[in-house]
Amino acid sequence: MVLKPQLKQNKQRLKIMRKIIASEFHMRKIMNAKPNMKTTTFVLSILLSMLLAGVVSGQQKPTTGYAPVNGLEMYYEIHGSGEPVVLLHGAFMAISGDWNDWIGELSKTRKVIAVEMQGHGRTADIKRDLSYENLSDDVAGLLDYLKIPSADIIGYSLGGGVAMQCAIRHPEKVRKVVSISAPFRRDGWVKEANDFWPTFTWEIFKGTPMEAEYKRLSPTPEKFPDFVNHIKAWALRPYDFGADKLKATKAPMFFIHGDADGVRLDHIAEMYRMKGGGEIHGDMQPRSASRLAILPDTTHVTLMNRMTTIVPMVNDFLDTKPSKQ
Repeated sequence: MVLKPQLKQNKQRLKIMRKIIASEFHMRKIMNAKPNMKTTTFVLSILLSMLLAGVVSGQQKPTTGYAPVNGLEMYYEIHGSGEPVVLLHGAFMAISGDWNDWIGELSKTRKVIAVEMQGHGRTADIKRDLSYENLSDDVAGLLDYLKIPSADIIGYSLGGGVAMQCAIRHPEKVRKVVSISAPFRRDGWVKEANDFWPTFTWEIFKGTPMEAEYKRLSPTPEKFPDFVNHIKAWALRPYDFGADKLKATKAPMFFIHGDADGVRLDHIAEMYRMKGGGEIHGDMQPRSASRLAILPDTTHVTLMNRMTTIVPMVNDFLDTKPSKQ
């Protein structure tokens, strides 16, 4: 006998799979019409990942709200209880696009604060540059609003860069950082990743579930093209957090990457060395409080589908107390 919750979940999965098939059919039409196969394939992988992550597990209803910070009404959700950890999504995404399954696991032992940054999800865009600095200031403002003195911060892609900037700009508010697939300079991406953005147009998402999700969540559903173009402007803008500033951060950092995630391996090693890692024989001398993981056969998009591998490593990192040197 199939129980009602199982039946409901199966129906939901079937509905999502139908969306995936429809989305793939739509994207294949675009691929036949436009020669830029690399761009379309990348966008398709984002769409499929977003839809698969949208299968909601049986979580308790979260506490939700809007924090007035720096001209934004910033949407947030709080799940579970314990030590606070902030989740920062990637570009184009929202809480449901990146974090559904992660929240279910992390909230078993922690107070999980998932947010939707400027222009994403239920947080309306404003006339202000999308920048790592601005977004990190928003996270600090949210913590003040929630009266949380400090928290661990986990960020993916755009969110990973914001997490690093939080540690640079607001060190008193950050205990530990988990940065998933994010460089600290624009040239940290491989050439192909940087070459992608000039050819990118919002029309690629037209008629896809990503556009539908934006219109479902956003307080300004008619502004989807503006939203995509705002992200494109951010992606084309050079940035560099500063090696000296990253090196000077006090918060231990856990850099998590795929072996094919678009961030140069030498750049990953550079970040880890700045935090005291690498060039160390850990059996003979003290190890850095920071960590590095590179997952095999894993891309920028598929990293977020490796939750069962990553979350236990993240929990161990966050739970580890500083060793006495």
